[in-house]
Amino acid sequence: MQRIALFPGTFDPITVGHLDIIERSLPLFDKLYIGIGRNANKTPMYSEEQRVQWIRDIFANEPKVEVVVYEGLTVQCCRKIGAQYILRGIRYVNDFEYEKAIADMNRSLDGSIETIYLTCLPQYTSVASTLVRDVIRNGGDASPFLPEQVNKTVYGE
Repeated sequence: MQRIALFPGTFDPITVGHLDIIERSLPLFDKLYIGIGRNANKTPMYSEEQRVQWIRDIFANEPKVEVVVYEGLTVQCCRKIGAQYILRGIRYVNDFEYEKAIADMNRSLDGSIETIYLTCLPQYTSVASTLVRDVIRNGGDASPFLPEQVNKTVYGE
């Protein structure tokens, strides 16, 4: 049986922090879906199409990685793609409290899907898409926090 995981998020934009979690998780799974969740409570800065393209470009040479866009419950997406695991990144202790509540709810909805946490490397603790969007919106240089493929779009580099 293949070990399939879903790494859900908005990835608006995908950051070097996301890449850290993704790359370190690859040895753990046979297939990793990066799930771009549609969240009715959030207005994204970048289109779904743009975010999907960034992920496809970044992982063009990694056959284990696929991108999927989904709406609704994360566990429903897991069932649809056959994922037994949900991958989440943790930066700080308060991230864990929030993520544990979500994992507990997901487990109550489907006990066959397990949440796996990876802590980010220290150099990525301050890298959050929300903060990166703020820097970009206000004319700052967020390029150190973004993959090359994203920088090309955002800054024309």
